[in-house]
Amino acid sequence: MRTSIATVSISGTLTEKLAAIAAAGFDGVEIFEQDFIAHDGGPREVGRMVRDHGLTIELFQPFRDFEGLPDPDRSRALNRARHKFDLMAELGCARILVCSSVHPRALGGIDRMAADFHALGEVARPYGIEVGFEALAWGRYVNDHRDAWEVVRRADHPNVGVVLDSFHTLARRLDPDTIRRIPGDRITFVQLADAPAIEMDLLYWSRHFRNMPGEGDLDVAGFMRAVAATGYDGPVSLEIFNDQFRGGNARRIARDGHRSLLNLMDRVARDEPGLPAPQVPPPASVRGVEFIEFAARGDEADALGRLLRTMGFAAAGRHRSKDVHLWRQGAINVVVNRETRGFADTFWVGHGTGVCDVGLRVADAAATVARARALDAEVFQQEVGPGELQIPAIRSVGGSVMHFLDESSGLAHVWETEFGRPAGEAPAGAGLTRVDHVAETMAYDEMLSWSLFYGAIFDTAKSPMVDVIDPDGLVRSQAIRTPDRAFRLTLNGAETHRTLAGHFLADSFGSSVQHVAFATGDILATAAAMADAGFAPLPMPDNYYADLAARFDLAPERLEQLRRHHVLYDEDETGAFLQFYSRPFAEGLFFEVVERRGAYDGYGAANAAFRIAAQKRLMPPKGMPGR
Repeated sequence: MRTSIATVSISGTLTEKLAAIAAAGFDGVEIFEQDFIAHDGGPREVGRMVRDHGLTIELFQPFRDFEGLPDPDRSRALNRARHKFDLMAELGCARILVCSSVHPRALGGIDRMAADFHALGEVARPYGIEVGFEALAWGRYVNDHRDAWEVVRRADHPNVGVVLDSFHTLARRLDPDTIRRIPGDRITFVQLADAPAIEMDLLYWSRHFRNMPGEGDLDVAGFMRAVAATGYDGPVSLEIFNDQFRGGNARRIARDGHRSLLNLMDRVARDEPGLPAPQVPPPASVRGVEFIEFAARGDEADALGRLLRTMGFAAAGRHRSKDVHLWRQGAINVVVNRETRGFADTFWVGHGTGVCDVGLRVADAAATVARARALDAEVFQQEVGPGELQIPAIRSVGGSVMHFLDESSGLAHVWETEFGRPAGEAPAGAGLTRVDHVAETMAYDEMLSWSLFYGAIFDTAKSPMVDVIDPDGLVRSQAIRTPDRAFRLTLNGAETHRTLAGHFLADSFGSSVQHVAFATGDILATAAAMADAGFAPLPMPDNYYADLAARFDLAPERLEQLRRHHVLYDEDETGAFLQFYSRPFAEGLFFEVVERRGAYDGYGAANAAFRIAAQKRLMPPKGMPGR
């Protein structure tokens, strides 16, 4: 499979776009006419520039408003095509996209349009150019790929085929399996785009909200399975119109695009019978969070240790050769790294106290890293000391890393090997049992990137995006989880530094993990045990509990217990969710304790605004630095 992307999909000048596309690993590029016209070099120079980047020009587009025109418009359109074919010959491009007409004088009629395309094929023949007809979802007479194929079938010209675009098919809710009836050798080109499920005008939706396959809600995999079943073996390309991408980092977005295509084709090969077996390991199975590692120094490291002790964690050992300390409770391992060398030191210098490393228990650590590498993730490795294990890892969000441990390779015995402590669960402490979820904060325009990152590498599903109301703005939140809920992650996108999430990003210079949530089976018993140990919870106002009494049927004595321990409450038809928080520490980090009852699968989103308001009351006044 040759991978390609349209220049319209990313930001910058044509020169900058080509550099980003090549760096991301694409094989080819679609030259969008507007990008070419805006460039200050001629077609031969552009063709050389593309080839110098190791790319090929797979398609020139778009050629608009061609079919169904009465004369003299029809003659003018054919003459216009000759000019474009001359240009393409100089560029070194042999395919052109003709999108279905929206011209006000265009006439209907399959035979009329087929005759027009046969005539266009005759013009294209001496140039050796393939003409591809694409059904725009808002085309005046042709807005369905089945109609576009019928035009091409009746045109019956070897230089005329059909272009298939996932957005135009799926946005109109057309059955992608109808593509299986089209012969693969009559498909000129395939374009892919995903999009969030939004009810709006098709043209506006297409021009502003497309995103990479796997970042939206359309069944792009089902579309591509149907294409693959036809035997099509030409390029697969991205055509993305997105306001956020137009103003984003071109190299990051191009890398995301390449990753999205690799991930899509891997999943299609696994699901479509008869296709060659995938060449990379399957999506990694995550079995839980093995450890959370903080980079910390001095007073802040000491304060973190005191906080962990009040939460029921026990000091479980010091690393054999490093200034690294292990705290344990239940199946939770929290590592505090005070080293002044190595990665944790680099992280601390750049971000201050923060989560520099998350360790995941996986089925196969080596296979997890192999899949991540194949999907354009950056593998992480640092020098290890005597007696240390070389644990596979990749770079992750906000400058952090992610390590992978499994049983079969012996990596799960890291605690005995490096800390002299046996594996297995630690004493119950305050009743915390495991990591329920990790919450990562990032700039809003990075959310799709990291959602794709996790969804491509791991066997996970994502929830719909929700809005979290902050007194000073809006934060977008999306949860990612494994099928068995052993691993949960929330991505929180900040659009302004005035929100709590944005303030954390600014103060920590882009650190990602803002809080870690621990699970308990009895939150009131845990809260009482932690209070006895000196834990100070995030205080919640009485107004919150008065509102709880009005919204839920809670016994007065239970409501009083919640109020006394500052526990927040939510419920739905599947169960209930209880949560309380530590007070913020360092640059806005905090811990959460949760209890899930029944099949409740959320994160207490209804309580987020009240939690944020309570946290902001403990922050310095607006405009005053935290230190």
